[in-house]
Amino acid sequence: MLRPRLRSHSRPIDSKGFIDVQALTCAQLANTYQEDADYLAAWYSGWYNGLAQKHFAHVTRAKSGEHQVIVYCKAHPELKVIQAIDVLFKNEK
Repeated sequence: MLRPRLRSHSRPIDSKGFIDVQALTCAQLANTYQEDADYLAAWYSGWYNGLAQKHFAHVTRAKSGEHQVIVYCKAHPELKVIQAIDVLFKNEK
């Protein structure tokens, strides 16, 4: 379960406990507990793989990608997480 620290910024969690993943900011991701940031980064990875119809997992690569997102978000707290992921995907190509 996500810690209250994630809630302290602009309320990305609704009253039922759902997170608006498209509104979550890098500051919110970077300033939450590490295990929650890891979980969210893994969720985003699965979401994007699903969108791309990639139905496989590469654990080492996924962990590296999650780390890159979190590091990038710490350096760019003003962005939304989905914007940071987009930048990293474009830089990867």
